[in-house]
Amino acid sequence: MEQHAGKDIIHYMLTQRTTRTATHSQIRQPRNSQKAGQTQPDPKGVFARLIPELQKAVADKGYSHPTPIQEQAIPFLTKGQDIIGCAQTGTGKTAAFSLPILEYLFTNPKKRIPGNPRVLVLAPTRELAAQIDASIQDYSKYMRIHHTVIFGGVSQNPQVKALKRGLDILVATPGRLLDLMGQGYIDLSRIEIFVLDEADRMLDMGFLPDIRRVIAQLPVKRQSLFFSATMEKQIMDLATTLVTNPARVNIAPEQPAVERIVQKLYFVDKNAKPTLLNRLMQDASFKKVIVFTQMKHMANRVVAKLTSAGVSAAAIHGNKSQNARTQALNAYKKGKIRVLVATDIAARGIDVDGITHVINYDLPVEPETYVHRIGRTARAGAQGMAISFCSAPERDYLRSIERLLRKSVPVVMDHPFHSEEAKNATGAAARPAPRGQQTRSRRPRSQTSRIAPASPRSRQGQRTPRRSRRAS
Repeated sequence: MEQHAGKDIIHYMLTQRTTRTATHSQIRQPRNSQKAGQTQPDPKGVFARLIPELQKAVADKGYSHPTPIQEQAIPFLTKGQDIIGCAQTGTGKTAAFSLPILEYLFTNPKKRIPGNPRVLVLAPTRELAAQIDASIQDYSKYMRIHHTVIFGGVSQNPQVKALKRGLDILVATPGRLLDLMGQGYIDLSRIEIFVLDEADRMLDMGFLPDIRRVIAQLPVKRQSLFFSATMEKQIMDLATTLVTNPARVNIAPEQPAVERIVQKLYFVDKNAKPTLLNRLMQDASFKKVIVFTQMKHMANRVVAKLTSAGVSAAAIHGNKSQNARTQALNAYKKGKIRVLVATDIAARGIDVDGITHVINYDLPVEPETYVHRIGRTARAGAQGMAISFCSAPERDYLRSIERLLRKSVPVVMDHPFHSEEAKNATGAAARPAPRGQQTRSRRPRSQTSRIAPASPRSRQGQRTPRRSRRAS
């Protein structure tokens, strides 16, 4: 039930205005009335305990049964408890935190103060921030909630105007948030609820110093929601500086319908991968293809090879400008290009229907990532195909994937690029060369060490549970 932006992301970049949801007439409608296009609520589980305004909005979206993370998280959040949630995109995480936040704001109204939001949602990318804001728009349609989204790559002027009008909810990416804070347009001292979404991705993108700077400006008395797809030590260390006596929710990602996905494996030398990909793209059945690479520079090379062969393609990764990423994604969704080449980090949080083929140009290091990649095809009962290229240094990655799948991926040998060396690679030949022996340049050292971490919040008597603030 993860909600993705129903409106074009460009709309958010161009308008960037505060959204006021609902009108007095909508709010004051008899709760048993039903207009054309609305769905009569029949909520189940935790949805049945939501206020009527939210029940109606959820019903309008066609949902009646909560997902596991919604069923587990919403009761804790409505009590004002901090939470650590381990859940991937596609589990319904956005609604899990949006619904109780909206209920709290609606039942505890306060005068809006320019530049002082009550709720801050921090997201790693512009696309995800826009999607979260779109979900808030959908769920708050019967309320008078002011919210907006801010991110870089666009003019700050409309964003500043929205902030000056006063907000209940601010959805932001770290860079633009800190920029506007530094200019004096945003004050976080009145934040009541803080949501850190996709924390693992934040760390992957080097945002840890920025996150610490944001946390240092938050009031001690607040509710904190921490979500991550993985929970490595560094992520848990960050979580402990953010939450107090948290509830823990761990939702395993739903496995894709593998039986509907035709999996194929090509053993191929690394330098033959571009030619093999071009050969496959000569098949007209490859209508909507997503190609995964491990590295950003490789994504660019793949696009260059495809376009030189007359195949329409575009890349999305962290080094692309916001306009380039948005244009590529929109062109892909609309069928204007056949191939979207992406790194795993850039592709997370992007949900596109109708993908006919997933191609693993590079095998992923983590076998779970393979399952997540191929699950982008064969959705909603459709058929799909996942094709993987495996060179000799990737052979161990393949063995890990097949152990996870508990079966071998069928091998295609009837092609001119088949590599017996890749198929039979073992030992050191089946693993990538150590970093020191690789020829590509290394990334500059992170600047994280130069910035002192924010002090963790005191656990002794400095925080009152938010339920006391809910008393009426």
